[in-house]
Amino acid sequence: MKLAIESFGTGEPLVLIHGMGSAATAWKPIIGDLKNKFKVVTVDLPGHGRTAFSPVQPMDPTSLAQLVMKNLNSLGIDKFHLVGNSLGGWICLEIAASNPEIVKSITALAPAGLWLTPFTSRYPGEVALRFMASGVEKVAPSALNYTWAKKMGFETVSPRWRELSYELCLDATTAMANSTGYFPAWDALLGKRFDKQITTSIPITIIFGDSDHTLPQKTCQERSLAPTHAKWVVLPQTGHVPMWDSPNEVLSEIMATTGVSK
Repeated sequence: MKLAIESFGTGEPLVLIHGMGSAATAWKPIIGDLKNKFKVVTVDLPGHGRTAFSPVQPMDPTSLAQLVMKNLNSLGIDKFHLVGNSLGGWICLEIAASNPEIVKSITALAPAGLWLTPFTSRYPGEVALRFMASGVEKVAPSALNYTWAKKMGFETVSPRWRELSYELCLDATTAMANSTGYFPAWDALLGKRFDKQITTSIPITIIFGDSDHTLPQKTCQERSLAPTHAKWVVLPQTGHVPMWDSPNEVLSEIMATTGVSK
C-alpha cells in the first residue's frame, strides 16, 4: 500500500516515523531545524495521519518496517538515517535488523518493544486516551484554550504539558481521534517484543524521558533487549514524546548519532 510521505530540505535523507495514534505532525517541533541539515522525510503509517487504513495490511512492527522500506525505495530513497518515536522507534529497529545495509543511523525516542514480558491485552490507559480523543475532537479547537482540557489530554504524556503549544495539542488530539489504525496496531504487537540483533556498524541512540508513563522504566525500558552498542540517554523532565518536551536535547542527540555537524 502507498503511504503518505512528505519531504523537507536537502541533504542526507533522515526518515521520521511517528508512534501509534500519532501522525507526522508530531515532528513539527524539530522539523524546522532538521531540514537545514537533512532531507527530512516524514511518514504516516497506515490508518494514521493522511494514510488510509487497509484491513489487508498487517500492522505488526516487522510488517510495517517492510512497508516503510518499500515506500521509501519507490521514491528512490535507498539509504537513510532513521528517527522514530514509540512504535516508530520499534519500526526503526526492525528496519535496521532486517536490512542493515540501508540504515545509516538510528535515533529511537521512547521506542516500544523493549519489554521482557510482552503485552497480552491492550494497555487500559492508552485505550481510554483514544476513546477520549474521539469524543472531544469536535470541541477540541475551543476546549484546548482552557487549562483543564489541556491537562486532561496531556498530563500523562508530558510533564511539561503546560508549555505545549496550542497547535501541537490540537494536532495530537486530531491525530489520535482519526487514527483508525490505532487498535489494529495495538493488537498486532500483543505477544511480541524486539529481540533481534543489529550490526555494530550502525550508530544507535535510544532516548527515554525520566517521566515516561506510557512506557515506564520498570517494565518497558529493558536495556538487555537493546543493541549492545546503543547509546542510552535519559532526559530529565521529559515524557513519552521527547521531541515535545526536550527538542533541543533531541536535536543534539540526532546530530551526534548521524555524525552531521550542527
